[in-house]
Amino acid sequence: MMQSGFLWIQERLGALMPLGKFLLIIVGAWLLQRLIRTLIKRLAARSVIPEELVIMVRRVASSLITATALLLILDHMGVSAPVLWTALTGFVAVAAVAFFAAWSVLSNIFCMFLIVTTRLFRLYDHVELLEGGDKPGLRGQVIDVNLIYTTLREQPAEGQPASTLQIPNSLFFQRALRRWRGAGGRGPIANVARVDDASDAG
Repeated sequence: MMQSGFLWIQERLGALMPLGKFLLIIVGAWLLQRLIRTLIKRLAARSVIPEELVIMVRRVASSLITATALLLILDHMGVSAPVLWTALTGFVAVAAVAFFAAWSVLSNIFCMFLIVTTRLFRLYDHVELLEGGDKPGLRGQVIDVNLIYTTLREQPAEGQPASTLQIPNSLFFQRALRRWRGAGGRGPIANVARVDDASDAG
């Protein structure tokens, strides 16, 4: 009787072990994401990571942790490592071909790094891309800079809902740029597509 009861408990534990491993992987991935976010926030507060890159670094870290957790779960489900590696390398190869085929995407990514490194503008600055002549340009407050687009929050007209503009990063190097520092937007500090480092330091 005791032996049959022991076997019953052993069978139940054996059935629950995979579920426990899955839960452990999920909880571990969640805790690691929280830790990485806290670390990124502290590095940004100490100006180790530029504020413009905080969101992108957070997204990349979250994607890597999620992908790793998914691979571990698939491995515990019995999917062999060679099969996973073959599928992963095939996906990366297809993605690489598509990525290099889209030259405009590469251009926007390169321009994003130029925006960050040259301090063309910063988060919460007000900017305007000048069309030339008397035409009004694209204008708004910078609220996000990612690999492809810079997102501007437009000033809504009276009675109109707020809206945003997503401008390809490369466009900022094709037109003249007017910039106002910070959220207040008091007076232009740059009338061309470049930034005076001395004024930024001040």
